[in-house]
Amino acid sequence: MDKQIHAWDIKPFDALSLEELYKILQLRQEVFILEQACVYSDLDNKDQKSFHLMGWHGDVLAAYTRLIPWGISYPDATSIGRVLVAKDFRGIRLGEELMLRSIEAIYARYGRHTIKIGAQQHLKAFYNHLGFEQTSEPYMDAGILHIEMTRACE
Repeated sequence: MDKQIHAWDIKPFDALSLEELYKILQLRQEVFILEQACVYSDLDNKDQKSFHLMGWHGDVLAAYTRLIPWGISYPDATSIGRVLVAKDFRGIRLGEELMLRSIEAIYARYGRHTIKIGAQQHLKAFYNHLGFEQTSEPYMDAGILHIEMTRACE
């Protein structure tokens, strides 16, 4: 199967079509709630304030992040959240491309500020490779061990 991303889109919440919003919420549910068996409130009122980065393979949403402005998730930083790659598109370094595009997009939209993320602890090396450093002790979130990680602005 060809796993190339055919298009990358970034949109504010109010520019998302109903179909795009449905696919975003569907993929977030598939990965975070069903696949990772997490029971949590995905709809947290941050979507409306964020930009949404989407990697499309035709009409299939293959990769996604939510780009959160300064002061929403963290009082002193912007944030990248809901980072995911659909199951059929894993193993081709798409996660790295997704995060690099997310970092560039967050700088372009919100300025070159510190970026903080709440990362699943087992992904620490992946995020370290992208310039993030652990800045908290491990903590449980939705039944999965997480750590706060920070990427200082360059």
